[in-house]
Amino acid sequence: MRVVDDGVDLRGMESNDSGRLRLEHDGDHWCLVGEGADQLGLVDEYLSHLGDRNYSPKTLRAYGFDLVVFGRWLLGEGLDLEDVTTPVLLRFLAACRAAWLPGRPGPNVVDLRGRRLDGYAATTINRRLVAVSGLFAFRAMRDPTLPNPVPKGREAHRVTPGGRTGLLAHLVRRPRPRSALRLREPTRLPRPLNVEEATRLLGSLRTWRDRAIAGLMLYCGLRSCEVLALDIADVDIGRGWLRVWGKGARERAVPLDGDVAQAIQAYLFLERPESDSTRVFLVSKGPHRGQPLTAAGLRTIFRYHRGLTGVTAGHPHALRHSFGTALAEAGVDLAVMQTLLGHAHVDTTARYIHLAPKRVKEEFDAARARIRRQV
Repeated sequence: MRVVDDGVDLRGMESNDSGRLRLEHDGDHWCLVGEGADQLGLVDEYLSHLGDRNYSPKTLRAYGFDLVVFGRWLLGEGLDLEDVTTPVLLRFLAACRAAWLPGRPGPNVVDLRGRRLDGYAATTINRRLVAVSGLFAFRAMRDPTLPNPVPKGREAHRVTPGGRTGLLAHLVRRPRPRSALRLREPTRLPRPLNVEEATRLLGSLRTWRDRAIAGLMLYCGLRSCEVLALDIADVDIGRGWLRVWGKGARERAVPLDGDVAQAIQAYLFLERPESDSTRVFLVSKGPHRGQPLTAAGLRTIFRYHRGLTGVTAGHPHALRHSFGTALAEAGVDLAVMQTLLGHAHVDTTARYIHLAPKRVKEEFDAARARIRRQV
C-alpha cells in the first residue's frame, strides 16, 4: 500500500502530521485517508468511478490531489460536502489564489505583466475547479435531488470552421458548458528548440537508447509517455512505421524516420539488456536493470544533459514542439499535422501555425512589396 502526500496546503506550509488528510493508493484505486476521510467518502467513490471510465492514472492522481486540497480546506472551515454552495466555492478559489508556494519569490515579486510569482497558476486553479465540479456532478448523477453548487457558463467553443456537419456531425465532440467560476488562462505558444540548441542536446547523448528516445520525439513527434509505452511489436523497422498509443488510448500510425530506425536497431542489438519486459526502452544500469524505463528516469536523463550542455529549455516535450514547428514551417496540411501529433482537436494543432516565423516573414515581405507597387 502506497501513501502519497503532496506536502503543501493552501498556505504553502509543509506538514509531517501522519493523521492529516492525504491520498493513498492501494494498487487498485485511489482513496483518502487520515483526519476527515470519513466525511469525504464521496471522493473515494468518485475516483473509483473515474477509474471505471478508463481515466488515465495521471489524471486520477491529479484529481485526487486537487480533492485532497479541497477537503483540507473544508475541514479547516468546519464544513461538510453538504454545506458547499456557490459562495463557498468562491471562497475556496479565493484561498487558492491567495496561497503561496515555498521556494518561490515573495509576494512583492511580480512578472512584467504584474502577476505574482509565488502562487498557483490559473491552469492549476482551474484544474482544481474541474475536479470539484466533477465530484458534485457525480453526486447529482447519483441523487438528482441534490443541487450542484457549480454554476455553468457558456458552452466551450469546439466547432471550428470546416468542421464536420450534416450527416457527419455526430463525429464532432459536443460543446461542453464551462463553469462561470473559471479563471482566465494566458494563451501560451509552444516553445521549440532552435537548430543550435537541438544539435547541442542531441550531440551530448552517448547511448543508442538515449539517441533513439530523443529522435522519436524530435523526428517523429512522439510524446515522452508514448515513447516509454512502445512495445517491441509496435516498431516495424522494415516498413518504417510505428504503432503509437496516445492520450485516451487512441491508436495511430506514425512514419519512422530512417536515422531513428537505425538508432533503435542498434540499441536492440547492442545495448538492450535481457528482460521479460516487452517494452522497447529499459533501464540499463543499477538494481532496476532490465525493467521498463519510467517517466522519472527519463526526466533524470534530460536533466543531466541540460546541465551538461546548458540548453535550459531542453525538456522532452520541447523536442516534440520542435517537430510540430518544423511541420508548420514546411507548410504541411493542418489535418496531416493533427494526425502525426495525435491531437484530439485541430485547435491544439493550430497553435503551431503561429510558430512559423519564416513563413510569416515571407508573407509580410510579399504584402509590403505589393503595397509599395500600388503607392
